[in-house]
Amino acid sequence: MKTGTIRLATRSLRAGGPALLAPFTALALGVALMATTLLGLAAATALPPGDDRTALIAQLGTGCGVAVFTAGFVVASSYAYAVARRRRELGLLRLAGATRGQVRRSVLAEALLLGVLAAATGTALARSGVPLFARLLTAAGLAPAGFRIGTPGWPLVTAFCTGPLVALTAVAVAAWRAGRVRPLEALREADVDTRVMTPGRWLCGLALLGTAAALAGTALFGDPADLLHRKTYTLQPMVLISATALLAPALARPPLRLLTARRSRLLPRLVRGGALTGVRRTGAIAAPVLLAVALAGSLTGAPATVAAARAAEARDRTAADHLLTPRDGDGDALAAALRGLPGAVVSPTATTRLAILEPDGTAVRAEARAVTDPAALAAVTRLPVAAGDVAALDDDSVVLAGEWGHPTVGDRVPVVLADGTRRTLRVAAVLRDGTGDNPVHLTPRNAPGARTDRIDLRLAPEFEGRLRDLAQAHGATLATRADWLAAQYPTDDPTRIRRIAGVLGLALLYTAIALAHAVLTATADRRRELAQLRLAGATRTQVVALVATETLAVTTTGALLGAAVTATGLAAMQTALRLLGTAAPLTVPWQALGATTLLCTAIAVTCASAAALHAVRGRPVAALR
Repeated sequence: MKTGTIRLATRSLRAGGPALLAPFTALALGVALMATTLLGLAAATALPPGDDRTALIAQLGTGCGVAVFTAGFVVASSYAYAVARRRRELGLLRLAGATRGQVRRSVLAEALLLGVLAAATGTALARSGVPLFARLLTAAGLAPAGFRIGTPGWPLVTAFCTGPLVALTAVAVAAWRAGRVRPLEALREADVDTRVMTPGRWLCGLALLGTAAALAGTALFGDPADLLHRKTYTLQPMVLISATALLAPALARPPLRLLTARRSRLLPRLVRGGALTGVRRTGAIAAPVLLAVALAGSLTGAPATVAAARAAEARDRTAADHLLTPRDGDGDALAAALRGLPGAVVSPTATTRLAILEPDGTAVRAEARAVTDPAALAAVTRLPVAAGDVAALDDDSVVLAGEWGHPTVGDRVPVVLADGTRRTLRVAAVLRDGTGDNPVHLTPRNAPGARTDRIDLRLAPEFEGRLRDLAQAHGATLATRADWLAAQYPTDDPTRIRRIAGVLGLALLYTAIALAHAVLTATADRRRELAQLRLAGATRTQVVALVATETLAVTTTGALLGAAVTATGLAAMQTALRLLGTAAPLTVPWQALGATTLLCTAIAVTCASAAALHAVRGRPVAALR
């Protein structure tokens, strides 16, 4: 870029400092979180293999993705409104002889400088906050005790380079629009927005909407279980959120008209007029609310839906009256003692390690259970058998779900046993996929070193006293079917809640900053309009009430659009569950949606009222000068 363009961008950045506070803060926090999560990922890869390592890597990766998306969304929406506010300034530049290319380059240079400053701030914050981040992960139970995060160079460099890249990408459309400002825009006085929904915006919005529909449709017709994966239900809603944000000026009109339908009153008519004519202002305020509500609903509703589906599956499949967890090493002795109870059906099983070989030779680890008595297992469980018979399981066979390459009964499946032995086992039965919570079943001969850790039991009620005595004598934990299901599949899993809070917390912080900034800026820009209302006879209280009511209507509209995004995602998940044969209850995150909406409403209305009160504090005539 030429020196003149950089000098102009620097001056513009200094002059627009307060107006660019939201994108700077969001980008700095995004870079900081990205750097800390990348440093955390580098440390997590050094942990011993296991479920804890996998869960930590997934948590950090999800948080990093949400942070980058949220920061880019806030920067894009803030810059789009900032460019719209600067029409007169850009028009003056065009009158002074600046070409469209020069105006666009100045906006891009300004974004580049902002991105560099935010990236430097974010990496500095990350470097100093890494020890605290490690302690928080450990305290929340998301990382093992003693987890330490180092400061290798590549995560910091990667995060630093991402800052300017996100800024330039987010501002590209705004820069293109800035170049289209005509010289006569400098003489424009009207505040009514025209041509907000340009052909390009319609095209991008509809393209993203079609992409979201295609992703969901492809999964539903191809692999419905894919919609139940954490990466899918975390990242896929972002496409729909982006599409809804682009189409928001058009989508917001029906709910705004509905919310301000009382035409006989002056206040609703003024609110309607202000919200529908100030489309850019409406979109700038509604966008952060849409983002916050949609993320809160999706990130809480989707995991809750999957958890409820798995709990429903477990209830359907567990037919035992009691379940026992034996003392380590005493499972076989306890099972033998339980078989002495009259009429008892005893099914001891054990956790074991197993890997299934893919056609290309890749060994994929699978959850597996060793079954001592296949006939008893069939009696005390209701496994979702699609083909074959679980009772036919023997030392030369295996029972597995259809997700393992869609096998058929009689097929031969190569496996790697816990001791490294390779065998080829015949498929005795195939289970329906469901939520993907089906372990592979095999016999103890194919599970070297496995020890019984669960016993399913059917027993007549009159012998429960003897059962309790046996459990106590062997030091085993005894639970009824209902108690065991409640313990294994809790409604409010603390670990799941902590994981959601870790991802959602910073996203809501970004959107809160963006919302407060958008409301304060938009209300300050209406100083002339509010002064005209004062001169027309409105009191200060009436003017503040008008601004607060209009902000409330716009915030509610943004929340409705966010709820619609959430409902769309959850509906797709419900459809996937039904295709997988799981009748799960509809799980709507009412608390998350309501709390997020109330938070956004409180921030928006408070900031709007304060800004309006500040705007009308002086004489109305002074604001018109």
